Amino acid sequence: MTILVTGGAGFIGANFVLQQRQAQTDLIVNLDKLTYAGNLATLSSVQSDPQHIFVQGDIGDRACVTNLLETYRPHAILNFAAETHVDRSIDGPEAFIQTNVVGTFHLLEATRTYWQQLNSREKECFRFLHVSTDEVFGTLSPEDPPFSETTAYAPNSPYSASKASSDHLVRSYFHTYSLPTLITNCSNNYGPYQFPEKLIPLMILNALEGKLLPVYGDGENIRDWLFVEDHCWAIDQVLVQGQPGETYNIGGGAERTNIWLVNQICTLLDELVPESKFAPHAHLIAFVQDRPGHDRRYAIDFAKIQQELGWIPQVAIEAGLRKTVQWYLANQTWCQQVSAHRYERQRLGLRTGESS
Repeated sequence: MTILVTGGAGFIGANFVLQQRQAQTDLIVNLDKLTYAGNLATLSSVQSDPQHIFVQGDIGDRACVTNLLETYRPHAILNFAAETHVDRSIDGPEAFIQTNVVGTFHLLEATRTYWQQLNSREKECFRFLHVSTDEVFGTLSPEDPPFSETTAYAPNSPYSASKASSDHLVRSYFHTYSLPTLITNCSNNYGPYQFPEKLIPLMILNALEGKLLPVYGDGENIRDWLFVEDHCWAIDQVLVQGQPGETYNIGGGAERTNIWLVNQICTLLDELVPESKFAPHAHLIAFVQDRPGHDRRYAIDFAKIQQELGWIPQVAIEAGLRKTVQWYLANQTWCQQVSAHRYERQRLGLRTGESS
C-alpha cells in the first residue's frame, strides 16, 4: 500500500509512521504543518528511508493535498492532523476551528475529488481513516457505563467541539458521497515522543527539574489511559479490516485518577533516579484551580473492535508508565529540542498539561 498520513510528525501520527516502517509498509507520504507540536527529530530514524516521504504542508491547503494525491496515488489516507490541547482551545479556540473543522473539510473535498476519479477496483480498496477522541462524548459520572460507539456526542470544550464537528463531517461524506470512511475515537494516549505540555511528560520533566507538579482541582478526575503503540496497532487493524462507514472506539482499559497517575510517576522517578536531589518527587505535587468545563471522567468501551477485529490493548498502565518514564530519561536531547519550541514557556509551568 501507499498511504498518506497527515499530522505524521506529531505524537500519535509519528508513532504510527515509525511502527508502519518497522512493519515494512510500501510507501508512506507524511504531510505535517510542523506547528509547535510537530517535530522532525521524532522522525530522525526514517529521515533517509526512501519509503518515507516527508512534506511540510497544511491539510487546509487543498492545492497541496491535491498535488500529493495526484503524484503518489495513495490507497488510503489517515488523518492524524489536529490541534489537540484543551487548555490551548480555551485560550484561543479559532486555531482549533480552522485546523480541526475547516482543515478536515478541505482534506475531505480533495479526497472526494481524487476518489471519484479512481477506477472501480481502486475505489473499492480505498479508505479514509479519521483519528478522533473520546472527548467528543462529554463527561461521565462515576456510575455511568463507558462510552460506546452509540453514545451521543456532548462536547464540553472548544477542542472537543471541533473534533466532534470533524467527526460529523467525515460521517456525512460516507453517507452523502459513499466515500469509504472510517472513524476511531480513542482514550488518552501516552508514551514516547509526546509533546511536553501533556500531563505525563510534563510531570516527568518538571519533576526532574524540581518544578511544581500542578494538578487540577482535587486530582480525582478519571481518564482511561492507552499506550500509544497499542493505539497505533488498533488503527492499523481498523484500516485493514474495518468496515467503511463504521466507528471504532479504542480504549486502554485503564481508568485512573489524575492524582494516582502523578503519584505513580513520582514513585517511578524515585526508583529510576535515586540520586535526584528532588526525591521524593511527590513533595512537588501542588493542587491548582480547576479549569473551566473540566470533564470529570472518561472511559471507553472497546468491545466492538475486540469482537469484530480481534484487537485488545497489550500494555498495562503500570508497564506502559515505566516504559514511558524510561524513554524520557533516555532521550533528554529530544526533550531539550522540543522544549525550545514550547509556547509561552513561563505559563506552561503553571499548567497541569492534562490533554483532556
